[in-house]
Amino acid sequence: MQRVRIWDLPTRLFHWLLAACVIALVVTAKLGGEAMNWHLRLGYAVFGLLVFRLLWGVVGGRWSRFASFVPTPGRLARYLGGRAGAADTAGHNPLGALSVLAMLAVLGLQVTTGLMADDEIAFAGPLTPLVSGEVVGQATRWHKSWGQYLVIGLAVLHVLAIAWYLVRRQNLVKPMVTGDKLLPEPVPAARDTPGTRLLALVLLAVAGGVVYGVVRWGASASLGAY
Repeated sequence: MQRVRIWDLPTRLFHWLLAACVIALVVTAKLGGEAMNWHLRLGYAVFGLLVFRLLWGVVGGRWSRFASFVPTPGRLARYLGGRAGAADTAGHNPLGALSVLAMLAVLGLQVTTGLMADDEIAFAGPLTPLVSGEVVGQATRWHKSWGQYLVIGLAVLHVLAIAWYLVRRQNLVKPMVTGDKLLPEPVPAARDTPGTRLLALVLLAVAGGVVYGVVRWGASASLGAY
Protein backbone atom coordinates (compact mmCIF):
# COMPACT_ATOMS: atom_id res chain seq x y z
CA MET A 1 0.00 0.00 0.00
CA GLN A 2 1.18 3.51 -0.83
CA ARG A 3 0.47 6.57 1.36
CA VAL A 4 -0.25 9.48 -0.97
CA ARG A 5 -1.23 13.09 -0.29
CA ILE A 6 -4.59 13.41 -2.04
CA TRP A 7 -6.36 16.32 -0.37
CA ASP A 8 -4.34 19.51 0.06
CA LEU A 9 -4.94 21.65 3.15
CA PRO A 10 -7.01 24.34 1.35
CA THR A 11 -9.39 21.69 0.01
CA ARG A 12 -9.79 20.11 3.43
CA LEU A 13 -10.48 23.46 5.10
CA PHE A 14 -12.96 24.33 2.37
CA HIS A 15 -14.79 21.04 2.91
CA TRP A 16 -15.18 21.41 6.66
CA LEU A 17 -15.97 25.14 6.58
CA LEU A 18 -18.64 24.57 3.92
CA ALA A 19 -20.16 21.72 5.94
CA ALA A 20 -20.29 23.88 9.09
CA CYS A 21 -21.81 26.82 7.19
CA VAL A 22 -24.49 24.68 5.54
CA ILE A 23 -25.53 23.18 8.87
CA ALA A 24 -25.64 26.64 10.45
CA LEU A 25 -27.63 28.01 7.50
CA VAL A 26 -30.29 25.33 7.91
CA VAL A 27 -30.48 25.94 11.66
CA THR A 28 -30.73 29.74 11.34
CA ALA A 29 -33.38 29.43 8.61
CA LYS A 30 -35.50 27.25 10.89
CA LEU A 31 -35.04 29.60 13.86
CA GLY A 32 -35.92 32.74 11.90
CA GLY A 33 -36.19 36.09 13.68
CA GLU A 34 -32.86 37.56 14.76
CA ALA A 35 -31.10 34.40 13.56
CA MET A 36 -31.74 35.58 10.00
CA ASN A 37 -28.98 38.15 10.44
CA TRP A 38 -26.57 35.25 10.85
CA HIS A 39 -28.28 33.42 8.00
CA LEU A 40 -27.39 36.36 5.75
CA ARG A 41 -23.76 36.43 6.91
CA LEU A 42 -23.42 32.67 6.51
CA GLY A 43 -24.87 32.96 3.01
CA TYR A 44 -22.13 35.43 2.13
CA ALA A 45 -19.57 33.02 3.60
CA VAL A 46 -20.86 30.16 1.43
CA PHE A 47 -20.84 32.50 -1.58
CA GLY A 48 -17.17 33.24 -0.95
CA LEU A 49 -16.31 29.59 -0.38
CA LEU A 50 -17.97 28.58 -3.64
CA VAL A 51 -16.09 31.24 -5.61
CA PHE A 52 -12.86 30.05 -3.96
CA ARG A 53 -13.64 26.42 -4.88
CA LEU A 54 -14.26 27.32 -8.50
CA LEU A 55 -10.86 29.02 -8.64
CA TRP A 56 -9.15 26.23 -6.70
CA GLY A 57 -10.72 23.69 -9.02
CA VAL A 58 -8.54 25.16 -11.77
CA VAL A 59 -5.20 25.74 -10.01
CA GLY A 60 -5.39 23.69 -6.80
CA GLY A 61 -3.86 20.33 -5.91
CA ARG A 62 -4.06 17.62 -8.57
CA TRP A 63 -7.02 15.74 -7.06
CA SER A 64 -8.92 18.92 -6.22
CA ARG A 65 -8.95 20.08 -9.84
CA PHE A 66 -12.14 19.60 -11.81
CA ALA A 67 -10.08 18.20 -14.68
CA SER A 68 -9.02 15.27 -12.47
CA PHE A 69 -12.34 14.28 -10.95
CA VAL A 70 -15.16 15.35 -13.27
CA PRO A 71 -16.23 11.89 -14.48
CA THR A 72 -15.79 11.11 -18.15
CA PRO A 73 -17.99 8.38 -19.68
CA GLY A 74 -14.94 6.09 -19.69
CA ARG A 75 -14.17 6.61 -15.99
CA LEU A 76 -17.82 6.12 -15.09
CA ALA A 77 -18.05 2.94 -17.17
CA ARG A 78 -14.88 1.51 -15.61
CA TYR A 79 -16.13 2.31 -12.11
CA LEU A 80 -19.59 0.84 -12.61
CA GLY A 81 -18.06 -2.20 -14.29
CA GLY A 82 -15.69 -2.84 -11.38
CA ARG A 83 -12.62 -2.10 -13.51
CA ALA A 84 -11.60 1.22 -11.95
CA GLY A 85 -7.93 1.73 -11.20
CA ALA A 86 -6.35 3.77 -8.42
CA ALA A 87 -6.27 6.86 -10.65
CA ASP A 88 -10.06 6.63 -11.05
CA THR A 89 -10.77 6.54 -7.33
CA ALA A 90 -7.79 8.22 -5.64
CA GLY A 91 -9.73 11.46 -5.24
CA HIS A 92 -13.48 11.45 -5.70
CA ASN A 93 -14.71 8.28 -7.37
CA PRO A 94 -16.96 8.99 -10.39
CA LEU A 95 -20.23 8.68 -8.43
CA GLY A 96 -18.81 10.76 -5.60
CA ALA A 97 -17.71 13.37 -8.12
CA LEU A 98 -21.25 13.61 -9.48
CA SER A 99 -22.49 14.13 -5.93
CA VAL A 100 -19.92 16.88 -5.33
CA LEU A 101 -20.83 18.66 -8.56
CA ALA A 102 -24.54 18.42 -7.72
CA MET A 103 -23.93 19.90 -4.26
CA LEU A 104 -21.86 22.77 -5.65
CA ALA A 105 -24.51 23.50 -8.28
CA VAL A 106 -27.40 23.40 -5.82
CA LEU A 107 -25.55 25.57 -3.30
CA GLY A 108 -24.66 28.00 -6.07
CA LEU A 109 -28.32 28.26 -7.05
CA GLN A 110 -29.32 28.62 -3.40
CA VAL A 111 -26.85 31.47 -2.91
CA THR A 112 -28.03 33.17 -6.10
CA THR A 113 -31.71 32.97 -5.15
CA GLY A 114 -30.88 34.09 -1.61
CA LEU A 115 -29.26 37.23 -2.98
CA MET A 116 -32.55 38.02 -4.73
CA ALA A 117 -34.98 36.77 -2.06
CA ASP A 118 -37.34 38.92 0.00
CA ASP A 119 -39.44 37.61 2.90
CA GLU A 120 -41.45 40.89 2.92
CA ILE A 121 -40.91 41.15 6.68
CA ALA A 122 -37.35 41.98 7.67
CA PHE A 123 -35.02 40.39 5.14
CA ALA A 124 -34.23 41.27 1.54
CA GLY A 125 -31.25 40.06 -0.46
CA PRO A 126 -28.86 42.72 -1.75
CA LEU A 127 -29.70 42.07 -5.41
CA THR A 128 -33.47 42.52 -5.10
CA PRO A 129 -33.31 46.12 -6.45
CA LEU A 130 -31.71 44.82 -9.66
CA VAL A 131 -34.46 42.38 -10.68
CA SER A 132 -38.20 42.51 -11.22
CA GLY A 133 -40.75 41.70 -8.54
CA GLU A 134 -41.64 38.52 -10.44
CA VAL A 135 -38.04 37.31 -10.32
CA VAL A 136 -37.82 38.18 -6.60
CA GLY A 137 -40.96 36.14 -5.96
CA GLN A 138 -39.67 33.13 -7.91
CA ALA A 139 -36.26 33.32 -6.22
CA THR A 140 -37.85 33.54 -2.78
CA ARG A 141 -40.14 30.56 -3.39
CA TRP A 142 -37.27 28.41 -4.70
CA HIS A 143 -34.94 29.45 -1.88
CA LYS A 144 -37.46 28.64 0.86
CA SER A 145 -38.78 25.39 -0.64
CA TRP A 146 -37.14 23.24 -3.30
CA GLY A 147 -33.70 24.79 -2.91
CA GLN A 148 -33.66 24.18 0.82
CA TYR A 149 -34.94 20.62 0.43
CA LEU A 150 -32.36 19.79 -2.23
CA VAL A 151 -29.50 21.02 -0.03
CA ILE A 152 -30.73 18.99 2.94
CA GLY A 153 -31.36 15.93 0.74
CA LEU A 154 -27.90 16.02 -0.83
CA ALA A 155 -26.28 16.51 2.59
CA VAL A 156 -28.14 13.48 3.98
CA LEU A 157 -27.20 11.45 0.89
CA HIS A 158 -23.56 12.45 1.43
CA VAL A 159 -23.61 11.24 5.04
CA LEU A 160 -25.33 7.97 4.05
CA ALA A 161 -22.71 7.37 1.36
CA ILE A 162 -19.92 7.87 3.91
CA ALA A 163 -21.62 5.40 6.25
CA TRP A 164 -22.02 2.88 3.43
CA TYR A 165 -18.34 3.08 2.57
CA LEU A 166 -17.45 2.68 6.25
CA VAL A 167 -19.41 -0.58 6.26
CA ARG A 168 -17.27 -1.62 3.30
CA ARG A 169 -14.16 -0.70 5.32
CA GLN A 170 -13.39 2.43 3.34
CA ASN A 171 -12.97 5.46 5.57
CA LEU A 172 -13.60 8.59 3.50
CA VAL A 173 -13.53 10.93 6.49
CA LYS A 174 -9.95 10.32 7.65
CA PRO A 175 -8.31 11.39 4.34
CA MET A 176 -10.34 14.61 4.43
CA VAL A 177 -8.78 15.25 7.87
CA THR A 178 -5.19 14.13 7.30
CA GLY A 179 -5.01 14.65 3.54
CA ASP A 180 -3.47 11.22 2.91
CA LYS A 181 -4.87 7.98 1.50
CA LEU A 182 -3.50 4.45 1.49
CA LEU A 183 -3.67 3.22 -2.10
CA PRO A 184 -2.87 -0.16 -3.66
CA GLU A 185 -0.70 1.48 -6.32
CA PRO A 186 1.13 4.80 -6.57
CA VAL A 187 -0.50 7.84 -8.13
CA PRO A 188 0.80 11.43 -8.40
CA ALA A 189 0.46 13.29 -5.12
CA ALA A 190 -1.35 16.60 -4.78
CA ARG A 191 0.78 19.71 -4.36
CA ASP A 192 0.43 20.87 -0.75
CA THR A 193 3.29 23.24 -0.04
CA PRO A 194 3.64 26.62 1.67
CA GLY A 195 3.52 28.15 -1.79
CA THR A 196 0.23 26.52 -2.75
CA ARG A 197 -1.27 27.44 0.62
CA LEU A 198 -0.25 31.06 0.10
CA LEU A 199 -1.88 30.93 -3.33
CA ALA A 200 -5.05 29.62 -1.68
CA LEU A 201 -5.07 32.62 0.69
CA VAL A 202 -4.74 34.97 -2.27
CA LEU A 203 -7.63 33.25 -4.05
CA LEU A 204 -9.70 33.39 -0.86
CA ALA A 205 -9.09 37.15 -0.74
CA VAL A 206 -10.17 37.38 -4.39
CA ALA A 207 -13.32 35.42 -3.55
CA GLY A 208 -14.03 37.78 -0.67
CA GLY A 209 -13.60 40.70 -3.05
CA VAL A 210 -16.13 39.17 -5.44
CA VAL A 211 -18.69 38.80 -2.63
CA TYR A 212 -18.07 42.36 -1.45
CA GLY A 213 -18.38 43.68 -5.00
CA VAL A 214 -21.69 41.90 -5.61
CA VAL A 215 -23.16 43.11 -2.32
CA ARG A 216 -22.01 46.69 -2.95
CA TRP A 217 -23.45 46.52 -6.46
CA GLY A 218 -26.86 45.72 -5.03
CA ALA A 219 -26.52 48.39 -2.33
CA SER A 220 -25.61 51.02 -4.93
CA ALA A 221 -28.65 50.08 -7.01
CA SER A 222 -30.85 50.36 -3.92
CA LEU A 223 -29.56 53.86 -3.16
CA GLY A 224 -30.02 54.87 -6.76
CA ALA A 225 -33.67 53.88 -6.60
CA TYR A 226 -34.43 56.65 -4.08
